[in-house]
Formats: sequence, C-alpha cells, structure tokens
Amino acid sequence: MVYRGGLSTRSFSSPTRRRACLAAFTLAVLASVGHAQPTRIDVVTPSAPALAAFGPDAVGVRTLTLTDRGRVDVLRTSEGGPTARYDRSLVIEVWYPAALAPGQTPGGTYQTIARDPSIAVTLSGRAVRDAAVAGAGGPFPLVILSHGYPGNRFLMSHLGENLASKGFIVASVDHAESTYDDQQAFASTLYHRPLDQLFVLDALAGLAAPDGGSFLSGHLDATRTGLVGYSMGGYGVINVVGGGFSEAALSMRGAPPNRLLAERAASNIAYRTARDPRIKAVVAIGPWGMQVGLWDAEGLAGIRTPVLFVAGSADEISGYQQGVRALFEGAVHSDRHLLTFVNANHNAAAPYPAPTETLQATGRAAAAYTHYADPVWDTVRMNNILQHFASAYFDWHLKGDTAKQAYFDVVPSGADAVYAVDREGREQPSHTYWKGFTRGTAVGLRLEHAAPAAPRH
Repeated sequence: MVYRGGLSTRSFSSPTRRRACLAAFTLAVLASVGHAQPTRIDVVTPSAPALAAFGPDAVGVRTLTLTDRGRVDVLRTSEGGPTARYDRSLVIEVWYPAALAPGQTPGGTYQTIARDPSIAVTLSGRAVRDAAVAGAGGPFPLVILSHGYPGNRFLMSHLGENLASKGFIVASVDHAESTYDDQQAFASTLYHRPLDQLFVLDALAGLAAPDGGSFLSGHLDATRTGLVGYSMGGYGVINVVGGGFSEAALSMRGAPPNRLLAERAASNIAYRTARDPRIKAVVAIGPWGMQVGLWDAEGLAGIRTPVLFVAGSADEISGYQQGVRALFEGAVHSDRHLLTFVNANHNAAAPYPAPTETLQATGRAAAAYTHYADPVWDTVRMNNILQHFASAYFDWHLKGDTAKQAYFDVVPSGADAVYAVDREGREQPSHTYWKGFTRGTAVGLRLEHAAPAAPRH
C-alpha cells in the first residue's frame, strides 16, 4: 500500500471521490491549525515521580480582586520628588479542595493570553469554576504563587491545580505592572514584588476569618503558608523570608527612585525584625538578582525559613554559579535544598507547556513559544518533577508530615544513584535510587542539602 500525505491511494474509487476526500482532508488540516486545541496543564506522564500524581480531592477555582490602598506609586514618583501613592489592585486565581455538587464533573478551561498579548490562549485543566470548598479536611494551608517579569497568574497553574488536589489552598497573583499586557518599568516590579506577596497573605488571612464574608471563611489556615516564586517571583520570595537587599541594590541602575528599596534592606532594623512567622517554607525557582548584586553575605544571613531552590544549570537570566547556587550557598542560617535540572535554562520547571497557539509563531512572535519552552528538557517532565517535590516539601513543612523528608534524603546526583529492585518490587541492600522515581528517571537531576550553620554567640 502506498501512502502520500497520510492517505492511502487504495481508498479512492474515482478521481471525483479522490478530489473530494483530498479537499476534506485539507479543510480538516486548516481547521486544526486555525483552532488550536487547548493546552492541558494537568498531564502527569507514566515516567513522572510518585508525588506528581493528583491527589484525592476535586479542585475548585475562583477569581478574586484584592486592593492594597495607599501603596507607593513607583511609576509616578520622581527622583528627589514627593512619594506618590495609589490604590494597587491585584487579580488572583484561587484553587482549593472542592466538594462537587451533583452533576458537576471535573474539568474546565481558562481563557488567557501568551507572552505576546495578541495571542489568545486556552488552557484546559481539572478545576471546576465556583465549586464549593470541601468541608472535610480543613482548614487548609495556604500556598501563594508569584510569576516572573512579565508573566501572569496562570503561568504556574499546573502546580496550583495539583497542590489543591492534595489539600492546599493555592493563590496565584497577577502582579500589576508586571503582566504580559500591563508590563511597565522594571523599577515597579523591584519595589512591589515582595510587598504584593505579603499583602496577598494578609488579605487572604482576613477573608479566611470566621467573619470574613468570603468563600474562604473558616477554610484557610494562613498560619501555615508557603510561597512559590519564579524568577522575579523568586526575587520577592527571598526578600520576604529575610534576604535583605544590599546597599549597592538601593541605587543600582533601574532601581526605584529615592532609595525606596531601603525599606527592605539588610541595614534596616525594622525590616530585619519583621519576619512573618506564618511563612513556614518557600520554593524559589530561578530567583533573579544575586548575579547583579542585590544581596550580599549580610543580607542572605537573615534567611531563617526553609528554602527549596530550583534552577537550571544553564540559566542565562538569573545565572547559576553566580546566581541561584550562590543564593543557596549564602543562605547559611536556613535549612535549604537545591534541585538542579542539568543543562536546563531559565524556564526550568515553572511555566506550563508552551501554548498550542504559539506553535505556529514566527518572527518576533516566536518569543511567545520560547518564553515557556526549554531547549533541552521536556516541559511536562519538568512540571511533574516540580509537582513531586513541591508536594513533598509543603506536606513536610506546612502539614507536619515528616515522612516526606525521605524524598529529599537522596544521593545528590541522580546519575550516581543505584536502582536495585527485584521482580517482586523489593528494594535490595544496594538500592540508593531517589524515593518515588522509577529506573533511569533521576538522571539529569541533582538534589543537594545544606543544614543551617550554628548561630554565633
């Protein structure tokens, strides 16, 4: 049988029928290009580590707008001039364990945009819009997701849905003046990012109070909060947990006017004594800033919160040796881990897969694809690995499940781990493979740990 373009020549009994079938095939191809299928954010492959799988809870999702009144308006404040203020509104997406009503079935879509705002994007996941919050198992710990510059609240939606299915309430922020369709001067992001993260925590804690008048009332325990920040979100996370800015950062090129970053500098005693005890652990993915001197040894010594750093060893944006690894090594008073995707670039683990609508992009619009994809690693695989480790980390630190610590007690290089399991699935004495990983799937990963240094007297 001869095939041309995927069609068998034996399937046509006449030239007329052949032309009709070819026309139908052409229309189908054009329709598939013109109407891209939604990008799925809930894919868990057979090679994914154990804790990447979705949990037992159904997932609900709602959208909220939170407004911080009287915040400094960086964009309208001039060097040497008075400090302008404005009401800063943030749109957030909230995923949560849900109790589905009769007739409700898991699944739904999100309408958003790509890195190129002219490209409309449809995402498909498991969450049900406006479902009721699950009554059993709560109140639930809080995890806040913070995107890069630029980004939006859907960039880590794969992680949001996944964690919500495991008993977490997850809030992902659209950081104003830092989104795809609202990107403003970098100074705004430098100033606002840590403040946004803390404001969202405070606002959601208020809504969770018994008299909060919100669907979160009585369901959220903000005293057990985790943060996940990617790139500039990671920059904010480091500062929120005690990484005070260096003196050089206050007047660096592009810094906010009037030394506004001094509010959160290591030299500011008010900042150093204001660490939020509700934040129990954080995940910093490719955090930006160390490579340009935003922190020094004094600033990093202020971090006491457990941190899981995540990075690609070929990160060209935040840097690896002088960037993320230097942060990991400098946070000497924190119990911390560093998960490295060998040869991955800045997009390691955080963004969802490149939207199908970007696959045909050319020219300048091609950046809408490379904003999500990595040249070496498969994105879904990286997402699954992040879901696995974030689930273990927050179960351990936010829920007190100390058994999950075992997922971090591994041979540092996955390539050096030994897989020794018999036919019945029993681990042999020589087995040192990463817990939850199947044969060969830890290759290309490194996971290192550093204990906090003893305090000086």
